[in-house]
Amino acid sequence: MTQRGRAGARPGNRRPREEGPPPAPRIDLAAARTRVREVITPVIEQAGYDLEDVNVSRAGRRHVVRVLVDTDGGINLDDVAVVSREISTALDEAEERGGEVLAGEYQLEVGSPGIDRPLTLPRHWRRNRGRLVAVNGLTGRVVDVDDTSVVLDVDGVTRSLAFAELGPGKVQIEFKRMDEAEFGDEEDDEDDGEGDQ
Repeated sequence: MTQRGRAGARPGNRRPREEGPPPAPRIDLAAARTRVREVITPVIEQAGYDLEDVNVSRAGRRHVVRVLVDTDGGINLDDVAVVSREISTALDEAEERGGEVLAGEYQLEVGSPGIDRPLTLPRHWRRNRGRLVAVNGLTGRVVDVDDTSVVLDVDGVTRSLAFAELGPGKVQIEFKRMDEAEFGDEEDDEDDGEGDQ
C-alpha cells in the first residue's frame, strides 16, 4: 500500500483542505468585452446616454462588468439605477436568446466617468466647457467646442486648436481661495435667532 503525503506525516493528522467557491470560468476577456459592448450600446443610446467604457474582469468566482455612461449635463444616481436595470435586462435577454455573453455569474457596476478621465472626444471637451484643462503642454480654460476644434483661453489669449492636433486633455482641479469663497449670512442668522426669545 502506498501512502501519499509528506514524509513523516501521519495521514490522520492532516488538516482537510478547505474548499471555497469555484473560480469564475476562464474566458477571453477581450472577446467578452466586445460581446457586452454589442449588447448594451443600443440600450444605452436609446436611453439617451453615451457609452464611455466597458471593462470585464475576473473577481473570484464571478466576472465583474464595469460600464461607464455619461450625457450632457451629467448623470445622477437615479439615472445610473435606471440604466443599470436596462443593461441587466439586455444582458439577460441576450443570454436567453442563446448567445452566451458571459460564462458563469457576473456582477454589474454602472457609473459615470470621474474627473480624471482623459478628454479624447469632442463631447468630452464640450461637457467640460468653462473648466481649466491641460493638453499638449498648455493649460487653459475651455471657452468653446465644436465637432472639429476646441477654443482655449490660455493666460488671456484665445487659441483655437483642432482635435487632430490635440492629445488627450486632463481636467485640472481648482480650489477656490478663501477670500473668494462665498459664505452664508451667518451673522444675520444669529440675529434672527435672538429676536425669537
